[in-house]
Parts: sequence; C-alpha cells; structure tokens
Amino acid sequence: MARGLKDIPFLHDASPEALAVAEAEAEWFSLPGGWPLFQAGEAPDGLYFVLSGSLAAFRAASETSEPKLVGYIRAGEPVGEMALIAGDGHSASVYAIRDTEVLRFRRDTFERLIDMHPQLMRNLARLMLRRSREGNRKSARAEPKVYALISTSPTIDLRLRARALGEALGRLGKNVCVIGEEADDMLSEWFDDLEQDHDAVFLISPIADTTWFRTCLRQADRVWILARSDAVPSIPLLPEEEFSPTRQFQLVDIVLLHHGSDRQEASTEQWRRACGAARIFHWRGLDDADAERLARIISGQAMGLVLSGGGARAYAHLGVLRALREAKMPIDIVGGTSMGAVVAACYAMGWDDNDIEARIRKAFVESNPLGDYVLPVVALSRGRRVEQRLAANFGDTLIEDLRVPFFCVSTNLVSASAMVHRGGKLREALRASISLPGILPPVVDGAHALLVDGAVVMNFPVDVMKEFHRGPIVGVDVARKSTIDPQDYADTPDFITWVTRKGFQSAPPIASLLMHTATLSVDPWMGRDGADVLITPEMPDVDLRDWKKFDSAVAAGYEAAVAALQRRSEVAAVAAASGAYAEPDMPAGIVRGAA
Repeated sequence: MARGLKDIPFLHDASPEALAVAEAEAEWFSLPGGWPLFQAGEAPDGLYFVLSGSLAAFRAASETSEPKLVGYIRAGEPVGEMALIAGDGHSASVYAIRDTEVLRFRRDTFERLIDMHPQLMRNLARLMLRRSREGNRKSARAEPKVYALISTSPTIDLRLRARALGEALGRLGKNVCVIGEEADDMLSEWFDDLEQDHDAVFLISPIADTTWFRTCLRQADRVWILARSDAVPSIPLLPEEEFSPTRQFQLVDIVLLHHGSDRQEASTEQWRRACGAARIFHWRGLDDADAERLARIISGQAMGLVLSGGGARAYAHLGVLRALREAKMPIDIVGGTSMGAVVAACYAMGWDDNDIEARIRKAFVESNPLGDYVLPVVALSRGRRVEQRLAANFGDTLIEDLRVPFFCVSTNLVSASAMVHRGGKLREALRASISLPGILPPVVDGAHALLVDGAVVMNFPVDVMKEFHRGPIVGVDVARKSTIDPQDYADTPDFITWVTRKGFQSAPPIASLLMHTATLSVDPWMGRDGADVLITPEMPDVDLRDWKKFDSAVAAGYEAAVAALQRRSEVAAVAAASGAYAEPDMPAGIVRGAA
C-alpha cells in the first residue's frame, strides 16, 4: 500500500516515517456509483483522496434549483481539503460518478502528517492554489473525460462519428481513444489507466441488452446519445431498469444527426423528454463546423459570447461580431439580455454579418420599433411593431433548433428573479427579454410568471453563461456608462407639442428615462470579472433610444473589439516570452485577466 500512497501527489517526497503513519492510519473504502461521499454544509471529518474511479461535485445555485455540476475529481486528487483547512462546512455535495475507491485521513492523522513533514502542506497548498486559479474560469478536473457515445439506430456508424470527433480533438492537441465491445471483459483498473493516458475516452455502443452497453453507462462521465433527426424516439429512450449515475445526475445529452435536407420527424423537445437530456446538440455533416464545435465542447475550449442589453447602443454588438469573425474566432454558444439577446439570436440563426446588419437596420433603424404609442395603461407602446418584426425575422424557430446554442434572460416580476430561456419559441423569449417596464407591455407566462426586460436584474449575464458553459468567455458590455443628459428634461413639452415637433419616428424622452430607471439597481460591474475578454465600446454620443445612430455604434463596436484582441495578443506574447501563467487552452491572442 505504501507504493500506492507514494503515487498520491500530496504525499510526494514524504519521509518514510510519514508514509508509515499514512499507511497505518489511512482508511480505504469503496463508494458505489451514485452514492454520496458527503453533502454540502456537513462538517469536514477528514481529507479524502480518489484512488480509482471518479467523483463529481455538485452545488445548488439556490434552495429551489437543481444542483449544478461543479467538476470531477479523479484518481490521485484530494477531496474536502478546503473545508478541512478552513474549518467550515463543505461548499458542495460530492457523489461517486461510478464505482470509486477512496482513501481517507482523519483530521488528527492529517495534522500529524503535516507536523512530521511540513513539505506536505506545501504540496497541498499548490493543489489548492491551482484549483483556485483555474476555478475562476474552469478547471481541467471540471471536464468529463469518459464519454459514452450511444446510438439509437443501427444505421448510425458510431466508429465513424467517434473517429471524426477524435480527429477534430487531435487538431486541438488532444489525445483520444475509441473503445468498443472488445473491452467488455476489462476490469475497472484498465479503464482508470485509459483515463490517465488520454484527454478523452469514447466508449461506443448501440442501445442494446448487452453487458457492454451497461458498462458504457456505468463507466461514463457523460452520455451522448446520437440519434437521427428524421427518426422518432422511443419513450423511454434508455431502458428504465438500467441504472447509471450519469442518468441520476442528468449528465445525458442528445446529439441529433442531420443528413442533408432530411425532414425532422420529431421535435427536439420530444427527444429531450425521451431521455431527460440536459442539452441538445446538432451535427449536420461529418467533418464540418459542427464536429469542430462538439470537439471544443468536449475539450473545454468552446468559446462563449455574452452580449449585454443597452437599447440602441447594442448596435455596437454587430461591429464586435464582424471583428471576431475576421479574427477567425469561433463562437460556440451565445447569450444575452434585451437588445443584446436579439443580436445574439441573429448570430445563432447562422446569418452572416451583412445579413444581420441588414435585418437590424430594417427592423430598428428605418422606422421606430416603439412607435405604436398609446395612452399608457401598462406601457407607452402596444408592442405590436416589435412582435411583428420578431415574427418576420425569427418565425417559429425553436431555441433548441438554432445552429449555435443560445440563451437569453428576462426578469420574472412575480419571483423577483432572472429567468433563463434555453428552449421554446425564440421570438417569444426575445419578446420577454426586451420588454422594458413602462415601454413595452410585460409578457404573461403561465400563472406564476410576469416577464419583463432581463436588464432589470441581469443586464450582462456572464454568470448565466458560466453555469452551463466551460471554456473562455468573450463579454461585450455596451451599457457601462450612463449617457443620460439632465438638460433633456429641463424644459420638456407636453405630449401633443412633442409629437408636433418630433413626429412618431423617435422615442420621447420618457423612454430613455424609463430605460435608465428600470436598470438603475443593477450592479454596473456585474459579470465583468467572469469574462476572459471584456469589450466595452466607447459611445459617448449614443443614448439608449438613439435608434438612428446605427453606423457610429457599429463602428465603435468594431474598433473596440479589434483593440481588445490586439491587447490580448500583445499580453499573450509577453507572457509566453517571460514564462508567465497563461491559459493553455485559450484561443490564440487571449489571456485570462489581461486588461
């Protein structure tokens, strides 16, 4: 056992005496897949190490929400070290993601080891520092490594698909292996070695009544179900009697395979319900942009883009998109609030820059989108113009069918909380996200949701992106500085006089007043620390309601993005030359924490 203890990084360089104490007092036990090691809030009773298998940590975002996956803990890694040293309750619940062997040192044993060999504390401190540093963005231990690729049809060539993903991962510098039923008789130690030696392991199997299929479900960190989009799912998709921790913790995703112009026989929501999938991906070709995106998701290098709200100032997002595409920076998931959500949705539809600019110009510049004014009861406008333009551009497109994964944020006034839209009709989600109180009527969504503009509680939803995205994040905040001018309100006319002077083609000053008032309580720095690249276009002359200042806002966004990427490139070059820390999996020219 001493040799096994020596392989644990914490015990590297330990003295023979310390190793003897560790061997005599260490407690070894096996934890079946799906069982808890400890729960969040429990007092620490020792320091744990994973010997084989895998654990996963979960943290509840709130008392009513589903637990969120924090990360995986693999062989050789410690568990519970922060709580033990701080003397606080555990911050997350930890479960075995598959059958796992664990070693525990009780508190008194841990303290005796540290007294005997202080170097051990330095080893542990290094592990904690690495986790703290990486935890601000993502940690290598947070990524699943063992994927079960499960096919729903015999016409799906799993090896071909796995090989395409492996080649895409290889171009990212990742080492991949593909394992089929030839490994049916292998022991758990063999799977541990595979995991240690590769960046990703694909276990492939059709849905079948075989021991290998059950092994795949039991050994995987995450299950990807590959299904033909022109098929109809059986319900349930996976046999109910087949237990697996990945299903217990909703670590199952659907990958819908599209073949040319095939007709989709079942909705994406039907596929989601059939297996309780957490996410839905689309794969339209074989070795194509979708394969590259899936590879970046697997490797933790998927790029997220978050666009803030900001009324007409959100035109700047279009300039940012153009600059990012010119820099050949792939965007793998987009999200936003209010007008930022509208621009993000345009990108998620797969439209090019010229198409996006033409659509936004037509919908918001050529005529006032808020021009259907009424004597207000709940809002200044009827909202019909906005609804017509959303319908004309997005039709009945579902969020889960978009080319690029997308989310947007609205505010539920009933619960006084943010509502994240990741499914359903895109235009309905956008209508809620842009419904600024007093300007557009709110959206009634069932008996317990009255939805208004997401900017009321979360104008820059980087934190939302971080909840379900692991990888670098580009954030564009166009509402950092207030552009309100007190002189605009010094001598305002009555409504009839204002209409006589200005007509109906520009919003009255009350629109800007309501916009600023509705978002006044939002922390102006919320979300900025979470973005790896923060772009803040300078637009001192563009107000939230200046819908005609399209060209200047777009140009400001483009210039800010180009400058930000250039700064990152320079910092990356300096960091590389000096040996300074830089994220190894960030796209070229981007470094965490650079100003």
